[in-house]
Amino acid sequence: MTERRISAVPGPENPEADTRLFFARPWVFIRGVPSMKFLPPEGPPEVAFAGRSNVGKSSLINGIVSQKGLARTSNTPGRTQELNYFVPDGFTGEGDDLPPIALVDMPGYGYAKAPKEQVDAWTKLVFDYLRGRATLKRVFVLIDARHGIKSNDQDVMALLDKAAVSYQIVLTKADKISALALPKLEAATRELIRKRPAAFPEIIATSSEKGEGLDRVQAVIADFAREG
Repeated sequence: MTERRISAVPGPENPEADTRLFFARPWVFIRGVPSMKFLPPEGPPEVAFAGRSNVGKSSLINGIVSQKGLARTSNTPGRTQELNYFVPDGFTGEGDDLPPIALVDMPGYGYAKAPKEQVDAWTKLVFDYLRGRATLKRVFVLIDARHGIKSNDQDVMALLDKAAVSYQIVLTKADKISALALPKLEAATRELIRKRPAAFPEIIATSSEKGEGLDRVQAVIADFAREG
């Protein structure tokens, strides 16, 4: 069993090649968590994806694992209302047979047209998870490159700072702005997070449609899998 776990984790000898192999294997959905009592037991490290509704979380996750249908995408903001867990295929999650890492697609925040009680319920789930999950190693905070950081994003970053949870800004849909505008946006974003204590300084610009920047997100996740 131990041999199986080691072979599933990217190694240090050739990290780029091992990372590609790690994400080339099938990934599966294992659990939707509508409330904290349904969280799986803490074990392997977790990396979560947070962002405003319709920012492209599901598309980014699908792009990272090269599986179009793994995380459900929707044109309807606010559709994802659970914490959705994804792991490499072949692990039971029981005993010693734990996955090397879990990806967590979090409910989108900031969607005003859903019923208030619905918004309050999934917002509380997100915030409770961020505050109380010891195995959570990093949160990728996704920002639509066309719009930049909004007040809801800053609220989430303030919570992450307070909880001392490491987070990293990932710009999505970077192909939708000009090549000249992107460096300016990255510089402005770096300035906005410069004094935030839990913010990781490196910003990753991505395009799920064109596959740009996904390898950089994969590398971060693979590092946590190695450490775990």
